[in-house]
Amino acid sequence: MDLLRHLSFFVAVAEEGHFGYAADRLGMTQPPLSQGIQRLEARLGVVLLTRGSRGAQLTTAGAALLPRARDLLANAEGFTAEAERLRESRGALRVGVVAALSDWHVAAVTTQLRTCAPDPNPRTVITTTASTAELVDAVGSGGLDCAAVHHPALIGSLECGAIIKVTRWLLVPADHPAADAAKPSLRSLKGLACATAPRSHGTAAFDLLVDTLRGKGLDPAFLPAAHDRDAVMAVAAGRAFALTTDPLLRVPGVACVPIPGDDLALRVRLVWSEAGAPEPVRAAFEAALRRERS
Repeated sequence: MDLLRHLSFFVAVAEEGHFGYAADRLGMTQPPLSQGIQRLEARLGVVLLTRGSRGAQLTTAGAALLPRARDLLANAEGFTAEAERLRESRGALRVGVVAALSDWHVAAVTTQLRTCAPDPNPRTVITTTASTAELVDAVGSGGLDCAAVHHPALIGSLECGAIIKVTRWLLVPADHPAADAAKPSLRSLKGLACATAPRSHGTAAFDLLVDTLRGKGLDPAFLPAAHDRDAVMAVAAGRAFALTTDPLLRVPGVACVPIPGDDLALRVRLVWSEAGAPEPVRAAFEAALRRERS
């Protein structure tokens, strides 16, 4: 007896309240549906449904078991979906990046990894964007082969590469004085909040940003902005400034200006487990992160 199939019969009849309607929903005729319910009841040793002038009615046992039947069917669908995901990703290189890296950097990483040694043929690369904490957990559990995360960060027992500084630019409201300044001063941003990833995405990196801004005479409030889009909306609204790794970001109401020095550069490093990505893959990943967009 196919328990899941017969449970789907039960759930359909319970939700439709009618054997005929449930049969139409399942794409079958009514007699085999009724027979299936009877076989299920015989298997379980309880009556689940009764027929009446108002259609099919749940018994006390049926009402108690219906939520469990739904859970079993949902879990079976999730199991199948996960198996399909694993089948599709078999042999693929699974990498992760923090959202602070621009779309250009993510594309550069993915493109370079597709053709890096030791594989002579292009491979499938599955790239995940997540917070540093989530990426570290995924690498540690084997869900990712390697990931570019914020530095500093707690990485536990994972291996890590050199610190890579990715140049960042300042996003300010287009009508703010800093938008037209030859050398914008961070002090001139007083009164604006800083739109950046929330502290939970990378506690140590967030604290470093706070300390760096304070060292430059700026102590702003912070608006959570997990992605560039969130930051851009806050800047365009005149509420905040933000940092971006995309120097060519051009949107109405927002100016992208250079920041002197590299104190506010995005600091990332590659992390991997002992059984993770091989050295040629890691080298290609880091090389892509070091590329500068012109």
